Amino acid sequence: MFKRFEKDIKKYFAYSLVAAHSKLRTEVANSYLNWLWWIIEPTCFMLIYTFIFGYVFHSSEPFFPIFIFIGLSMWEFFNRTVNQSVKLIKANKSVVSKVYIPKYILILERIWVNGFKMIISFGIVILMMVCFKVPFSWYVLYFIPILITLVTFVFGCSTFLVHYGVFVEDLSNITNIFLRLLFYLTGIFYHVSSKVPAPYGQLLTRYNPMAFLLESMREAILYGHKPDIKLLFIWFGLGLLFSAAGIRLIYRNENSYVKVI
Repeated sequence: MFKRFEKDIKKYFAYSLVAAHSKLRTEVANSYLNWLWWIIEPTCFMLIYTFIFGYVFHSSEPFFPIFIFIGLSMWEFFNRTVNQSVKLIKANKSVVSKVYIPKYILILERIWVNGFKMIISFGIVILMMVCFKVPFSWYVLYFIPILITLVTFVFGCSTFLVHYGVFVEDLSNITNIFLRLLFYLTGIFYHVSSKVPAPYGQLLTRYNPMAFLLESMREAILYGHKPDIKLLFIWFGLGLLFSAAGIRLIYRNENSYVKVI
């Protein structure tokens, strides 16, 4: 399987990038503000949530607007990619029914599109850190392994959703409900470990991958603290295992996808 995967990645990687670029251009083709929406949208959501949780509910979190922006940036990448993966094959029926393409390449396309938007958001985070005079430290370099772990884990989860989304029509609704619950358990607007009573807060931070990765990113970028390296490697390893198992599942069943859709 590994040799086949390596061969397919070399052959179709460029296609995933071109398809992602085309998707990004299509999204803003008829918009007056064009690509500026990729800056305006996350900024507006950050301002809304900052007002609600910072001023209405009186959050005392240091650098609260940046705190929220980091959480929203990572969550939106995860949420969009996972949600879109459920109906990804059916949404690309015109492509998969005419030419052969490894179905996980469609996931890569969505990762490039949503990842590009996330990188723009983190560019705004850097500008905000300068404006708020947040001290920078070398721990900010942990941004890279944290991001790699996030992408790996999201890809692994998405491979299973791509497969089962073809056969289970209700999976999209189930996924939406689960993601809504996970949104409030991830700590977008608060520190899970401090707001949720012990020991449940600590357990959520360790065993909810998104809560852990959000917390790690904030600690590294915003507060200059070292994340839990051991746990980071564990989640990265689990992401690789999920990815390998999901790719194997897709390879074994991809001939049946066209018949079902």
